[in-house]
Amino acid sequence: MRTATASYWLTWNFLFLGLGVLVLVGIAALIIWKYEGSPKLGIQERDSKKKKVGFLYKDEAWTTCHKSIHPAWLLAYRLIAFTFLLSMLSSDAYLNSTDIFFFYTQWTFSLVTIYFGLGSSLSIYGCIQYRKGVTCAKVCCIDEERNDSPTLEKNASLPGVSKDLSSIEETDVREPAGYLGYVFQIIFQVCAGAVVLTDCVYWLLIYPFFLPSGSGLQFLVIGMHSINAITLLGDVILNSLRFPFFRFAYFVLYTCTFVSFQWLVHMCVSKWWPYPFLDISYKYAPLVYLMVGVVHLPCYGMFALVIALKYWLARLFKWMIRKLSGDKQ
Repeated sequence: MRTATASYWLTWNFLFLGLGVLVLVGIAALIIWKYEGSPKLGIQERDSKKKKVGFLYKDEAWTTCHKSIHPAWLLAYRLIAFTFLLSMLSSDAYLNSTDIFFFYTQWTFSLVTIYFGLGSSLSIYGCIQYRKGVTCAKVCCIDEERNDSPTLEKNASLPGVSKDLSSIEETDVREPAGYLGYVFQIIFQVCAGAVVLTDCVYWLLIYPFFLPSGSGLQFLVIGMHSINAITLLGDVILNSLRFPFFRFAYFVLYTCTFVSFQWLVHMCVSKWWPYPFLDISYKYAPLVYLMVGVVHLPCYGMFALVIALKYWLARLFKWMIRKLSGDKQ
């Protein structure tokens, strides 16, 4: 297919798809500006007791979900995961050349690897601070909440799953996160949606419908479409990072960046498409793009649900212990 020709791109399919991507990028940018605000907003929040959704404390990057779990456990997990993911990515690049980075799967796998590498560095810093005796007034919301019977109202106040998307009240005096902390959390949330998207698209769409019949599955192929989600899920269980849902916008921008990159490359060079359904000459390309776009929301929501369930189960367990011990508080 000669993609580097004007006739390939001057079609109604590309017009609709291009407008769609521009609209999504615009909406995502507006959402990010609304909730993240200008750089001045971070300075104003430091002097205010009212913290906006998305506010992050410095220690949340390395503390665990429960104060009884030492941060060293999270550090060990992140180091092991980073080493394993980096070795898999390096092996894939060595065996299949750097062309693998033409795929969304390898983009996401690389991003997850970066997340664990950065997370390991932050955990090392956190363990040093922990060893020095630098503790927080409130290490984790699970440990400090009171009167936390497992009701829907309490569940609504979970980190990033609040009914009120405008603000979260905090009363402690912990140090706010810097830019690196926010970048780390954003990468975490983009990875959360992207790993589910890549695995679902591969196992539910590409493998049964686009791969030649009888083609075998190699270890690296299986790992690239499963290990990333499994390792990230383990980190979710251990960490104390919040999951504000508005950062879904970053996930949308991430995918739009990949699609725009593919279009630009194919405008300049006649090259094979990494995924057959990206070919805009396909009659039903707009419909396929739309379907994949819609799937983004449930893919992102799966990790949000897991995090909400984690905190709810923790509160349920704590509430049951109090009831069994006869504590009326």
